[in-house]
Amino acid sequence: MPTPYLVEQVEGLTVRYGRRTPSLHHLLVAIALALTGRAGARMAAVLAVAVSRVTLISMLMALPDPPATKAASSPPVLGVDDFAFRKGRTYGTVLVDVDASAVVDLLPDRSSDTLVAWLTAHPGAEVICRDRDSSYSLAATTACPDAVQVADRWHLLQGLSRAVEQVCHQHRGCLKKYAERGQGRPVQLPVLDALPPTLIVQRVLNRHVEINRMVNIGYPISEIARRLGLDRKTVRHYRDIDLDTLLASARDRRSVPLDRFKPFLQAEFAAGRTSGNELFQRLREQGYRGGYSTLTRYLRTVRAGTAPPAPAEIPSPRRITGWIMQARENLSPRSAAGLDEVRLACPDITAACDFARAFTDLLRHRRGPLLEDWIRQAERTAPPPIKGFAGFLRQDLDAVLAGLTLNYSSGIVEGHVNRLKTLKRQMYNRAGLPLLRKRVLLA
Repeated sequence: MPTPYLVEQVEGLTVRYGRRTPSLHHLLVAIALALTGRAGARMAAVLAVAVSRVTLISMLMALPDPPATKAASSPPVLGVDDFAFRKGRTYGTVLVDVDASAVVDLLPDRSSDTLVAWLTAHPGAEVICRDRDSSYSLAATTACPDAVQVADRWHLLQGLSRAVEQVCHQHRGCLKKYAERGQGRPVQLPVLDALPPTLIVQRVLNRHVEINRMVNIGYPISEIARRLGLDRKTVRHYRDIDLDTLLASARDRRSVPLDRFKPFLQAEFAAGRTSGNELFQRLREQGYRGGYSTLTRYLRTVRAGTAPPAPAEIPSPRRITGWIMQARENLSPRSAAGLDEVRLACPDITAACDFARAFTDLLRHRRGPLLEDWIRQAERTAPPPIKGFAGFLRQDLDAVLAGLTLNYSSGIVEGHVNRLKTLKRQMYNRAGLPLLRKRVLLA
């Protein structure tokens, strides 16, 4: 009868029932912390270690939970922002040490009560960089009344850009009149085009009716967003913008792939190039993504002489907003000329452009002491969307003034939010809060 072997474990080399040596296990855990799932499995293959992405994530999940935070107190300069576990549905909060550019902690939601509890347990924040979210503002004021709150400059520019785009939407009629006058057409009063019952138009109508019905009943924004499965910014957008502007935006998003190429087609016909196949190839080279049948239907009207004159190209509200929000010296000659034409066509867009340029100058050169003068002037003479933006700034004046005066910003925080999005993709949506905290805080 064979004698059983008595095997002792070699310290640091073997473990009982282990399928890998401790050194290999530590190597794979380090790879998982650095690269997570798919990328980690590819790196392990380069090192001649066969391991699946699921195994690497399981190793991460088996690690002990990280401490509540890396430090007992909050860093002096704290950045706060939200991130999505599932976009439009569930969100968390990321806390960042702005000076060290390091994540301090992740919170399970973005409510003010959760942030107040964290700030109370970890005192010491002297500056809090945040966006314009009211829950973060309330939490910072409640838990750290002496801390300086700094509104993020990028979010300020984003809010201004939305106001400028709304002005451009409201005054597209001015641009149409100006274009028709330049073509010698009779000038007509701007009337909102009849909209066919497309899916996007119907969706806009339904959302506008439902959101405003719930607002009138008294539901808070967060509750409306939860019930309808929308982001809170989307709910505010439908609450604050009139229906005509929303419908105009829906009209601009309709797919009309051939319209912008009609002047080119009519010019080609006038020059004697009438082959449908040749014109289709040339259109594809210029970016046309429609079908050949759409082109041939239009060419039949051109050959028969029944095609209306090609409409003058009217820049979209978003393109005009892009021209306005860029510095004049950064515009190409063509874009600068287009902006000049728009300014000639509409006094309100001109005013919006002037106010936007003045505000961006205050922001980029940190001229915070001049902010209140800008707000007062905007409230008196600016178009309504810019006036509303100025009133929104006044509600959070101290934080906005700090953002236009101090050098602190949430740019580092936004970088970590993008990093969290990348980590979630690498873990193919298995990254709930426990796993995500381990990946971020233990790495």
